[in-house]
Amino acid sequence: MMGSALRPQYFCRFGSISAVMGLVFLSSCSILPKAEKLEIYQLPSSSIPRSAQAGSLPWALRIATPHSSQLTDSMRVLVLRQDNQISAYKGIRWGNPAPILLRDQLAVAFRIDGRFSSVSSGNNNLMADLELGGDLTAFQVEYKNGIPAVNIRLYATLVQPGRNRIVATRSFEIIEPVQGREIPEVIAAFGRATDRLAAEIIDWTPQYEPASQPAVE
Repeated sequence: MMGSALRPQYFCRFGSISAVMGLVFLSSCSILPKAEKLEIYQLPSSSIPRSAQAGSLPWALRIATPHSSQLTDSMRVLVLRQDNQISAYKGIRWGNPAPILLRDQLAVAFRIDGRFSSVSSGNNNLMADLELGGDLTAFQVEYKNGIPAVNIRLYATLVQPGRNRIVATRSFEIIEPVQGREIPEVIAAFGRATDRLAAEIIDWTPQYEPASQPAVE
C-alpha cells in the first residue's frame, strides 16, 4: 500500500519538473534573434553598344577574376564614410562577391562589343591569346561632403598566358554619383560605373596585340 501511495506523488513531481523545463525552453526560444531579412541584388544589364568593328580581332580573350582584399571580396554593399570607416548597407547583399560581379559584367560587355573573336570568363585553363585580370582595390559607395558616389578602382593587367608575359598594365578609377538616397538608386549607380569602366577597358585592350612567337615551354 505504501508503494502504491507514493507512485502518484512521484509522477506528479515529474510532471511539474517537465512543465518547468518546458517553460524554460519556450522562454529561451522567444529571445533568439530574428533572422535578418535580406534583399539580393545583381548589377543592372550592361548598356555597352555593339562596336562598328565587331569581329575585327581574331583573338580569344579570357576575363579572370581580379584579386582583392578580404574586405572587398564580399557580398556586402560596402560604404566608406568620411572618417575612413567602412560599413555596409543593412539588409542587402550582392548575388556574388564583388570581384566575380565585375568579372562577369566585363565579360558581358566585351561580348556585346564584339571585337574579340571569343570571350570567356573565370580562372580556368581554356586557351586564350590574352587574359585580362588585375587587382580590384575599391568597389564601394563613398561619401564626400555628405554626397554619395560609387567608386570602382581596378589595376588591370593584360597577360599573354601561353608565354607568362605581361603585355600591359593600367590603373582605372570610376567615380559615379548616386542620383538619390534609396537603395535602387545606389544599385543603378553601380551599373553606370561598371559600364563606364568596361567602356574604358574595351578601348584600351585591343591596342596590345599578343606576340606571334610560339610560347617557350
